Amino acid sequence: MAGPDPHSQEAPRQRDLTTGPIGPALLLFALPTLGSNVLQSLNGSINAIWVGRFLGEGALAATSNANIIMFLLFGAVFGFGMAATILVGQAWGAREVDAAKRAFGSALGLVLAASILVGALGWVFAPEILRALATPEAAFTPALDYLRVIFLGLPPSMLLVLMFMGLRGTGDSVTPLWFMGLSVLIDSTLNPVLILGLGPMPRLGIAGSALATLIANLAACAGLAGWMAWRRMPLHLTGAERRYLLPDPALVRTILGKGLPIGAQMLVLSTSALAMVGLVNRHGIDTVAAYGIVQQLWGYVQMPAMAVGAAVSAMAAQNIGARRWDRVARVTVAGLFYNGAITAAMVVLVLWLDETILGLFVGEGSAALPIAQHINRVATWGFILFGGTMVLFGTVRANGAVWGPLGILFLSMFPVRLGMAVALEPWLGGDSLWWSFPLGSAANVAMAAAYYLHGGWRRGALLVPEETGERSHADVEPGAAVRPAG
Repeated sequence: MAGPDPHSQEAPRQRDLTTGPIGPALLLFALPTLGSNVLQSLNGSINAIWVGRFLGEGALAATSNANIIMFLLFGAVFGFGMAATILVGQAWGAREVDAAKRAFGSALGLVLAASILVGALGWVFAPEILRALATPEAAFTPALDYLRVIFLGLPPSMLLVLMFMGLRGTGDSVTPLWFMGLSVLIDSTLNPVLILGLGPMPRLGIAGSALATLIANLAACAGLAGWMAWRRMPLHLTGAERRYLLPDPALVRTILGKGLPIGAQMLVLSTSALAMVGLVNRHGIDTVAAYGIVQQLWGYVQMPAMAVGAAVSAMAAQNIGARRWDRVARVTVAGLFYNGAITAAMVVLVLWLDETILGLFVGEGSAALPIAQHINRVATWGFILFGGTMVLFGTVRANGAVWGPLGILFLSMFPVRLGMAVALEPWLGGDSLWWSFPLGSAANVAMAAAYYLHGGWRRGALLVPEETGERSHADVEPGAAVRPAG
C-alpha cells in the first residue's frame, strides 16, 4: 500500500516538489540547505580560529591534514546515504511512504556498521596515514591527537548527515537547518573550554577541539531522533518498522550497487586532495598553514553549489518518481542559473575582503597570510565552474546514474588537475598547484555537460513497479507499489 499521503498533516515540513513553479520551489528548498552549509563551514572556521589563535600555525597545519583524512573516510560511507536519499526522494515522489522508510532504515543500519568499522581502523592506523601524507614533524603529534578523537566521533557524525539527507529527500530542508545550528552552537562553545581547560575542565589542547565536535554531533543526533519521534515525522521508524534497520537483500544490493560508486566519487575527490596536500607539504609549514586557511574560505565559496546541487537532486528524484520528466530538465536549468548567480557573488565577495577574512585565522604579521591571499586570487574563481558540475551531477544521480560522474571526476582530478600541477611546475613553480584547481574544474564541467546532454543516464532505474518489473521510471504511477531495481 502507498501509506500516508505526503501532503497530510502527519508530515510536517515535508514538501511535494513535483508540482507548482520550479524556480521559487528550488530556491526555497535550497536556502535552508545553504543555511546548514553556512553553519557547518562557520563551525569549522570558528574551530580553526580557536586552534590557530591559541595553539599556533603548527596546530592549524595539523587540523588541515587531519580534516582531509576525515573527508576521505567520510566518502567511504557517504555513498550509502546518497543512494538512500535518491531512493527516498523517488519513493516520496511516487507517494510510497513505506518504501521511503525501508530505504531510510536500511541506510541507517549500513552506515552505522560501516562508520564503526572505519572509525576503529582509522584509530589504529592513524600514525601510518599521517606519515603517508608527509605530515610535517612539527604538526605530526597534534595531528595524531586530533585525528584519533575525530575517529571516535565518526558514527554519530555519519548518522547525523544521513538523517539530514533522508529528510531532504522528503522535501524537508528546514529541520536539518535547526539541528545543524544546535551542533554548531555546542561545538563552537565547547572548543575554547576544552582547548584551554576553562573552569573545571582539563586543558586538552588540539584534542579538545576534536572532543567538542564529538559531543556536539552526539547531542544533535540524539536530539534529531527525538524530534522526529515527537513530531511523528514520516521517516521515523515505529513499532514493527524498526526491523527496517536490518536491511532486506534487495535494498542492500541497490544501496551498495549505487552507493559504492557514489562513495568512490567522494574517494576520488579525497585522494586527489590528499595527493595535493602531499605536494603542498613539500613547500613548508607556512604554505601548509596558508592552504589550510584558504580551504576554510573555499568551504564558504562552495556552499551555494552544494546547496543548489542537493536541492536539484532531491527535486529531480521526486519528479522522476512521479513520472514528471518534463520538469526534470527545467529543474536542471533553474539550478544552473541559481548556482551561477549566487556562487559568482560569493567569489566577488571573498576576493574583495580576502585580507580581512583570511587574517582572522592567524596572528598579525604571519608569513602564511600573503601566501593565502595569493592562493585565493589565483584559484577561487574556478568554483563557479565547480558549481555547474554539482548541478549536472545532482540531476543524473537522481536517476541512479553513478558510473558516468565517477569516471568524469577521476579524469578531471588525476590526469587533469594533478597532472597539470606537476607538469606546469617547471614554468609556474608553486603557482602550478593553485592554477590546477580552476583548470581541473573547467575540464570537469565540460565533461559533465557532455554526459548530461548525450549520456544514457535517463535509462537507469532505482525504483520499478512491483507488478511488472519494467525498468523505466515512466511506468511508476504515483501510489503504485514499487521495489528497488536490480
